[in-house]
Amino acid sequence: MNKVLSLLILSSFSVSCQNFGKLVLATDLPSKLNEVSGIEYYPAQESIWAVNDSRNPPELYNINVNTGKNVQTIRVKGATNIDWEDLASHPDGSLYIGDFGNNISNRTDLTIYHIATPNTADKRRITPKITSFSFHDQLAFPPKVKDKSYDVESFIYLNEYFYLFTRNRSKHYDGTTKIYKLPAKEGEQVAIFIGEIKTCDDSSDCQITSAAVHHATGTIALLSYNKVWIIKDYIDDNFAHGSIEKIKLKHTSQKESISFKNENELFIADERSKGKGGNLYLLRL
Repeated sequence: MNKVLSLLILSSFSVSCQNFGKLVLATDLPSKLNEVSGIEYYPAQESIWAVNDSRNPPELYNINVNTGKNVQTIRVKGATNIDWEDLASHPDGSLYIGDFGNNISNRTDLTIYHIATPNTADKRRITPKITSFSFHDQLAFPPKVKDKSYDVESFIYLNEYFYLFTRNRSKHYDGTTKIYKLPAKEGEQVAIFIGEIKTCDDSSDCQITSAAVHHATGTIALLSYNKVWIIKDYIDDNFAHGSIEKIKLKHTSQKESISFKNENELFIADERSKGKGGNLYLLRL
């Protein structure tokens, strides 16, 4: 048998035998998305838009969810990928890029880029609108170790506002994820604290790394390396007092991207590390 063919068969067999817990493997992602940190699904194209983490080019990648092929790349003009951490979408198809990764809570240049209708096939470069913001309750840069709770890796767009869910990096981790709200408008804005959610108390698998909302139902999903939290039945934007269901995925990897495929299914992606990950998965609720 041809040696290359043998290796392909062995690789395929190895992937098919992996235990992904409650996740179903949808496709593997292109190598250029080794550090995928945000995805957003566009059903009309059967594709996701995706971005990489910090120190990567300021580019959006359109990936076919059936083949894993990169079918389009858009460079965001005038942007820098300081720490792109998540994507969110508007019901009209606009896309938002969150450049707000802030591991030690010392950034003063937090930014959200607005990309209008990225699914226009002939675009290769696009100029964004920009929202810059600060936290109304942050007074020190960085704050004391016990107060390092201004890292954001997750956000959603809902009813003309952005909602940010912090990744708690305080010294004594207690599972608290703070929620901030700011207007989805251009220019300088202020993020206002509106509540908090307790996930679980193990910092290795309870920190929130991505968020998504199903626009038709308002259902919110929060992601960690091995769990998903589903939030429903809240009033206005009082998410913390809604119905919150925790789903254990039974599969741990560096999962930092989540998006609704439809009301009952979620796409989840993980970074590639030590020969594992770099995949797009499907979770059926």
